[in-house]
Amino acid sequence: MKSKVPWKIKMDKPLTAEVKEGPDEWNERYGGKMMVIPTPRIIEKLLFEIKKGKLWTNSQLREHIAEECKADYACPLTTGIFLRICAEYAEEIRKEGNTKIPPYWRVVRDDGTMNEKFPGGLQHQIELLKSEGHEIVIEGKRKPRVSMGRK
Repeated sequence: MKSKVPWKIKMDKPLTAEVKEGPDEWNERYGGKMMVIPTPRIIEKLLFEIKKGKLWTNSQLREHIAEECKADYACPLTTGIFLRICAEYAEEIRKEGNTKIPPYWRVVRDDGTMNEKFPGGLQHQIELLKSEGHEIVIEGKRKPRVSMGRK
């Protein structure tokens, strides 16, 4: 997706994570009171921890963020937004010739389906995952999903 502001700049806003009391509905759903609003750079750092051939789900990413920031849980809304920023940034720097990019494609939804909002859509994420040895399952009209046996 084309952005007026380069994704590199978006990677540094906000600069610091914020831990605060979450909304009651989310506190009940995610367990705890203290929610962290992460930063794209925190997510980038954690993405580099996912080894080739491994996967994390969105929930696992949020758990790692919460642990990193000493909170009960990570905000699911901003985590999703900042993961997307990391993905767009990764492809932006790949086009510049950088080979060390955050492996955003190793994060899938909790049910194993891909994220169609990532750069290149489902097909690009499928290609990247297949190149790392993951099996993609396609069943009828359902969205393609990665076989979670390789976690």
